[in-house]
Order: sequence, then C-alpha cells, then structure tokens
Amino acid sequence: MSPSPVAAPSTSPEQARQLRRVALSGLLGTAVEFYDFLVYGTVAALVFGELFFPGADPAVGTIAAFGTFAAGYVARPLGGILFGHFGDRLGRKSMLLLTMGLMGGASFLIGLLPTYDTIGVWAPVLLITLRVLQGIAIGGEWGGATLMVVEHAGERRRGLWSSFTQMGAPLGSLVSAAVVAFVVALPRDEFTAWGWRVPFLLSVLLLGVGLFVRLRVVESPLFAEVKKERTEARLPILDVLRHPRPVLLACCVGIGAFTAQSLLTSYLIAYATGIGYARPQVLTALTVSAAVALVVLPCVSALSDRVGRRPVVLAGALASAALAFPVLALVDSKSPGLLILAVVLGHGIAQSTMYGPLGALFSEMFGTRVRYTGASLGYQGATLIGAGFSPMIAGSLVAGSHSSTPVALLLCGGSLITALTVCFVRETSRASLAGTTQRPAVPHTQEVSA
Repeated sequence: MSPSPVAAPSTSPEQARQLRRVALSGLLGTAVEFYDFLVYGTVAALVFGELFFPGADPAVGTIAAFGTFAAGYVARPLGGILFGHFGDRLGRKSMLLLTMGLMGGASFLIGLLPTYDTIGVWAPVLLITLRVLQGIAIGGEWGGATLMVVEHAGERRRGLWSSFTQMGAPLGSLVSAAVVAFVVALPRDEFTAWGWRVPFLLSVLLLGVGLFVRLRVVESPLFAEVKKERTEARLPILDVLRHPRPVLLACCVGIGAFTAQSLLTSYLIAYATGIGYARPQVLTALTVSAAVALVVLPCVSALSDRVGRRPVVLAGALASAALAFPVLALVDSKSPGLLILAVVLGHGIAQSTMYGPLGALFSEMFGTRVRYTGASLGYQGATLIGAGFSPMIAGSLVAGSHSSTPVALLLCGGSLITALTVCFVRETSRASLAGTTQRPAVPHTQEVSA
C-alpha cells in the first residue's frame, strides 16, 4: 500500500497563478525545443542523406544522416552538465532563457545552410556543428523546465504538474509533424530544393512566443531559499558524481522510454517509407500518436501521484516490451490503418506511460543544491544511450538483415532495462523537496550531497 497523502499546503492566489504560468512556460518552452529537435530527425530521415551525403548508397546515406542525428544526443549530457552547473549556481530561469535562444538560433541557421552541392564537405561539417549546438541546448532545457515546475508545485501533485513539461515532447512532435506534412506535400523537386528549410525557419516564430512566456515567470522558490542561505554547491557535478548511483539508476530507468521514442518516431519514418508507405501516411500515424500521448501523459503522471512513480513506470516498461514484436508486425503489414495502431500502442500509450512520471521521479532523486545537474545528467545520459544511437544501429542491422526483427529486439531490450532498473529505485512520490538536503531515491546508500 502506498503511504497516505501528505496534506497539501495552503497556496495563495499569487502562488497558484505563478504555478500555472510556470507550467505553461515549461510546456511551451519544451515544445519549442522538441519541435526543433524532432524536425531535424524527421527531415534527416527524408532528405538529408541526398543533400549532405550525396553519392552514397541510399542506405549508407540514411545511416550517415542519422549519424548527425546521434551527434545531437552525444552533446546533450554536455548541455546537462554545463547548464546544470550554472542553473544550480545562478538560477533556473536565466539558464532556460539561454537554452531556448541557443536552440532556436541553431535551428534557424540549419534552415539557411548550403548543401553539399554548394559548399562541398563544409555542408555536413556545419550541419553537425549546428546539431551539436541543438544537443547542448536541449541538454540544459529539460532539467531546468522540469525543476521550475516541480519546485513550484506542492507535495501532493508534483507528478501531475511536471507532466506539462513532459507533454512538451508530443506537442513539439505534433507541431513538427504537421509542419513537415505540409511541406512534404510539395512536389519532390520543390521539397528537396527549398521545402525542407521551412520547418527550421519557422522555429524563429515559436522562439519568440516561448521567450515571451518564459520572461514572465519567477525563480524557483526552493532555489531562492538555497541562495538566501548561501548553501549552493561549489561544483555541483562533483557533488553528484561523488555518489553516482542515483545518476546511474536514473539513466537506466529512462533508457526504455527513449529507445521507444527514437525507434517509433524518427527511425520509423525511414523504415516505413523504405518498405512502401507514403510519407504522408507515416506522418499521419505520428501525428495521431502524439495526440494520444498528450492525453495519456497527464493521466499516468497524475496516477503516479496516487500509486507511486515506480508502479507506473514499471507498467509502461512491461507493456512496451510485450508489444515490441506485435508493433513491428503491424508496421510490416503495410496497412496505413495498422501503422497508426502500431504507433499509438507502442509510442502513444506504452512509451508515454514510461515517460510521464520521469520528470517528477528524476527531480525527487536529488536535493535542491544539485538537482538541476543531477536530474539533467541522468535524463540526458538516458537519451544518449536509449535514443542517440538506436536509429543508427537499427538502420545498420535492418540493412543487413532486411527484417524488422532487430528493431523489435532493440525496443524490447531497452524496455526490459527500464523494468529491471526501476526495481532498485526507492519510491519518491512522498519525498519532501524542501530544504537543501534530500535522501537519494536509492535504498541503503549514502546521502547525495545536496
């Protein structure tokens, strides 16, 4: 049985207003970041191979394009460490403004980037450079956005409120899929010539909206208390790594969600179009799945406030593992309706159930002084392992075997890692975030220096 709920503290109208504003900021800001990040993955699957790696075999070109995709994931832990350090030292809000500006600027420049035919080898070099900047930006974005919401929320509904930040991923996916679906409807020559640039250039408009909302939020009250007491960590990364078990567990808990996310979104576009689906059919499936995820995420996150983070994440991981082979079989049916069903089951429902509680869970595993660094490092490490290389590995294995079995094995394996790891994580849904210290969400370990 789960412990009895903690009594909700009284909340003034101004605090409630700030909480709603912070939640909206987290939703919009993360949606903008994921829009930019996912547009890259979608366009990479559709056209980057021929534009930036011409002359290669189509399969090799796709793998090379996903190699640049992986570069962004490699950079994400660096962004988590960099922005986590200054976020734990200087504050959450200022770092969130920087991450959003960096992501939006890099995406806009990708939209202006000359291709290989124009500047030769410098085209992929610049593409990879901008992709790395995207990775650094999103590496710092998630941790700060999530902590701002969690640290403003009360003790009883941290999961529900943190789901607004988690919903930024499917919302960004929904917007990116809609924009890309519009441009891929262009004739192939026009899409290759200029249409692929439009989603990147539009990011500057989303950036303006996100910055406007984010400028209106106030700093996290828990961090403000830490600053008042002058107890911030001198080097947060060293404090976190001194007791690395919480970070390692957070990383492993997140692997399943990110493996499923990358294989059933970015990689699915390349795989499904390769076996005969039209691009609009695949993008429609992704759009429907993202819409379903927007409903599932707050529901499972709210459920985690009642029954605990661990049972919900475990249920999602087991469902994802059980559905891995059936989902790929549905994709291989070459039926557009069954493709939609496959992506909804695997991504919209199972992956969302794993992913929803992670914002609250990771935040609760670290104390206020190092929470930005610790949560970001665990989260971005999971994305690197689970999502960064999965599309490239899957593409290589499928090219050799001409079968979807490797994709199903990767999906099942990542989900089982999450299911196994969550058994070693202490339940955190009733843990207090107040003060500057907190027990790590790991049984029988030393306290994280927080």
